[in-house]
Amino acid sequence: MATDNSDLQVNGALAADEVATSEEKVYVATQWQLMWWKFRKHKMANIAGVVLILFYAVALFAEFVAPYNPEQFFPQYKLSPPTSIHIRDTEGNWRLPFVYQTVRTRDPDTLRSIYTPDTSIIHPIEFFSRGGEYKLWGMFDTEMHLFGLAVPHSEMGVFLLGADRMGRDLFSRLVYGARISLSIGLIGVFMSLTIGILLGGISGYYGGGVDNAIQRVIEFIRSIPTIPLWMALSAALPADWPILRVYFVITVILSLISWTGMARVIRGRFLALREEDFVMAARLAGSSEFRVIWRHMVPSFLSHIIASLTLSIPGMILGETGLSFIGLGLRAPAISWGVLLQESQNLRSVVLAPWVLLPGLAVVLSVLSFNFLGDGLRDAADPYAR
Repeated sequence: MATDNSDLQVNGALAADEVATSEEKVYVATQWQLMWWKFRKHKMANIAGVVLILFYAVALFAEFVAPYNPEQFFPQYKLSPPTSIHIRDTEGNWRLPFVYQTVRTRDPDTLRSIYTPDTSIIHPIEFFSRGGEYKLWGMFDTEMHLFGLAVPHSEMGVFLLGADRMGRDLFSRLVYGARISLSIGLIGVFMSLTIGILLGGISGYYGGGVDNAIQRVIEFIRSIPTIPLWMALSAALPADWPILRVYFVITVILSLISWTGMARVIRGRFLALREEDFVMAARLAGSSEFRVIWRHMVPSFLSHIIASLTLSIPGMILGETGLSFIGLGLRAPAISWGVLLQESQNLRSVVLAPWVLLPGLAVVLSVLSFNFLGDGLRDAADPYAR
């Protein structure tokens, strides 16, 4: 019994030491370390972060990930369903991933194209295969793709997400579209952040007549109906403008509309902080107003800004998708998720090929991921909350 009691005392002492050590780590940790520890406990935010990293990696290496050029036609595979990938043939033998030859026939009654696999012809899927030549990031000439088939494109193609009504690979177009749809959110939010910090900071720091003037401007912009404003601004874009210029202008339009919410958040933080002791001490020490704002005030709520930014990006993505879907944003030959969803306006395509709606699933996944990530960052921004 004495031995058991001594063991219990030793175990209790070790547990107490571990608790004390963990408490000491919390006491000496920086604000960013506390935020990171809190964020790691948010499982959905961690999963969302991994999904978004994967999405942006695919967008960054779009030419490499996509097996085909997004404008490449496969006339014999119009509205072809997603290609089935197999690892076991009809004789029960295990193989490396392969696809069967797809044969196109036509229904004599409905004249609808029917695609059936020919199990007698097998096409192995090659990883890091050679395909169409492209310039990675516009600098490096290469023919290497993540995967593909070793047969000519005129004979067979691999369509992971099917083909559209013009016979173009939907997966390749979805990958290329991610580059515009995801980047427009980052660039647009960065521009909104710049305007919001500038005007919101001036409004909250100085107050008085300046604050009243900026708040009336914000209220005026927020009172304008969004859809008519989008329509008016988009209608002003010349039809002969290049894609890059239209992309930039659409980003500016979305930023000019969405900066008001960020400005009000920044204003509230400045109003709460401008009378704090550390701000008064910085003023008495002779710091300039610019240094007080950017060196002392902004870093104190930088974590809240990051969380607000993460929650603002989905609005930008949905804005571009909605504008492009109704024909007021980007237009073909530009490729974005909104442009790809224009295909779903064709009822025949939706009935015969429901996979043309898959770009909408990509939008939903990205928006949900940003929302979950924003929730995790918002919780981590206040690491002392229970």
